[in-house]
Amino acid sequence: MLYFCSPLKNISHMKLTYYGHSAFSVDVQGIKILFDPFISFNELAKNIDIDQIQADYIFLSHGHQDHIADAVRIAKRTNATVVASWEVATWIAAQGVEKTHPMNTGGKWTFDFGVVKCVVAQHSSGLPDGSYGGNPLGFLFNTESGNFYYSGDTALTLDMQLIPSWLDLHFAVLPIGDNFTMGIDDAINAATFIQCDTIIGVHYDTFGFIRISKEEAHKKFENAGKRLLLPEIGETIEV
Repeated sequence: MLYFCSPLKNISHMKLTYYGHSAFSVDVQGIKILFDPFISFNELAKNIDIDQIQADYIFLSHGHQDHIADAVRIAKRTNATVVASWEVATWIAAQGVEKTHPMNTGGKWTFDFGVVKCVVAQHSSGLPDGSYGGNPLGFLFNTESGNFYYSGDTALTLDMQLIPSWLDLHFAVLPIGDNFTMGIDDAINAATFIQCDTIIGVHYDTFGFIRISKEEAHKKFENAGKRLLLPEIGETIEV
């Protein structure tokens, strides 16, 4: 296999906290990485105080409001580095965020917590003011604590079959809500493509268009020999 970093021999558990929709954070050896913060506008996450969320990095998969709504506020308070496509990073900087790191599909970068590679996400991307949001992204993380994949909003794509040639995954975060992204069945196929049996499901239940049956989702993943984790909003799990 052609790894962009050496495969891991000793993997420790990472803590993942779910904030609703596609917002979550992963703690990598004390470094807090926040993803797609859409919290204060999400009625299901009304008990989450975004001013208590800590972040050293904020990764944004694309420019839609339901993925970046709280990014500027959190980044300014925490002085986090925002990582996103060139267009999204430039827009974030124009809102007064001091630390940004632009990336794009196929590129990789070594951060202080590990290596990140940007991969294809098949979706759309526009910023809240209607300007162009660049290409949506997925992110592959290679860290000393474990390797994981956040697909961002995406359809099932054959490009996912490339991921195991780059990295062995400990877990993956995939959308399961259907209508705007993959649904449950396609997410199971995606898990097969990426050769990862532990999946955290996101991008479901927030709106009427993406409501699911959790019972059905768990059963389908179990029947496929895979584990689906659906933490409650505000819950922290070890993965």
